[in-house]
Amino acid sequence: MTVMNRPLTWIAAGALAVVSLPAMALQPFKADYQASYMGMQANGTMTLASEGANKWRYSLNVKNQLADLSQSTVFEEAGGRLRPLSSHDRSILLVKKRNVDAAYNWTSNQATWTGDIKPERRGPVTLKAGDMDALLINLAIARDLAAGKPLNYRMVDEGRIKPMSYKVVGQEKITVEGKTYDATKVSRGDGNKELIAWIVKEFPVPARLLQREGGKDALDLTIKSFK
Repeated sequence: MTVMNRPLTWIAAGALAVVSLPAMALQPFKADYQASYMGMQANGTMTLASEGANKWRYSLNVKNQLADLSQSTVFEEAGGRLRPLSSHDRSILLVKKRNVDAAYNWTSNQATWTGDIKPERRGPVTLKAGDMDALLINLAIARDLAAGKPLNYRMVDEGRIKPMSYKVVGQEKITVEGKTYDATKVSRGDGNKELIAWIVKEFPVPARLLQREGGKDALDLTIKSFK
């Protein structure tokens, strides 16, 4: 991609809680987002759906005239943690397409990747308890913030292991479907990139996600409806 290589991964990145998550029951949901990507309006959707036998599918999709981006992770809840089992990452930008699949094997404690990815990034990578892929950050941050835990994480994604930390940078009001909520604003920087998330206790995912690059907004997602 000319603007961002993996925008949904960055918007979700940092997804690996090192500490146990509080016992917050998972419930299916659909969140529709008002989105902006590459300076153009877009449609965004987050969903959580049960796959049975303690398995869940968590998905994020963003689409406009220039791009069609989607990411989904199948995970289970184990010992209070959200543990990824597999993921699929797809992006179409103009005529450029990219597909990457991941497998997280918790018996051998190894993660591997296939598809449109460099050979040196295919793994295997050794997994540790608490590791997650990038997308699960949205659920992990909301849980950890509600429990008053430090927002320190370890990401295992596309052949990489990366520690990440978020910090609380303020409190703001945010409006969803005509109702105003109190939101805690958290932020993480990485070079010239910054990810900001607005966490509302009434929602299991961020009410707003903003990715900035070089001081400019690159991807902006704000909830417009939740059910």
